[in-house]
Amino acid sequence: MFAAENSIPADAMVPAEAQRAAWMGLALTEARRALATDDVPIGAVVVGPDGTILGAGRNEREASGDPTAHAEVVAIRQAAARLRESAEPGSEAQGGDGWRLADCTLVVTLEPCAMCAGAIVLARIPRVVFGAWDEKAGAAGSVFDVLRERRLNHWVEVYAGVREDECGALLRDFFAGHRG
Repeated sequence: MFAAENSIPADAMVPAEAQRAAWMGLALTEARRALATDDVPIGAVVVGPDGTILGAGRNEREASGDPTAHAEVVAIRQAAARLRESAEPGSEAQGGDGWRLADCTLVVTLEPCAMCAGAIVLARIPRVVFGAWDEKAGAAGSVFDVLRERRLNHWVEVYAGVREDECGALLRDFFAGHRG
């Protein structure tokens, strides 16, 4: 399903910061693919505990006509499906519990919105890495902080601003071309 270049080792020899930046490179590739369908260039990947890319997504709202087809949701759905497919016969994951993305990391080029933050919490993803802040609709610390809301049953570790300039420039260029 995924080529070898979509697997980045998560071993202790790679500094965490470099690891997050490399993963963001994969999310940026997905974001650029969204441009081909005139969707907002946002990309996401779900990284498994061993560094394998379990899911990849980009905004597909325009292409699919689905308002919920945000990059994060597409990547989460793909990762959960892959976990179910690879589960041992008769295991809980194969029987329907493959939706828990425990020990995974979601990497996305833009701060998740409230819908995507809710999906992240419900999927039990423990870590989110994002690039650019979304001062209008972000739900990981700018407008809301759903991912670290103590009243919820799951909390998420957040790493913000990874390759922020590159992620932000992609969005600014897209919107400049659509507004002008």
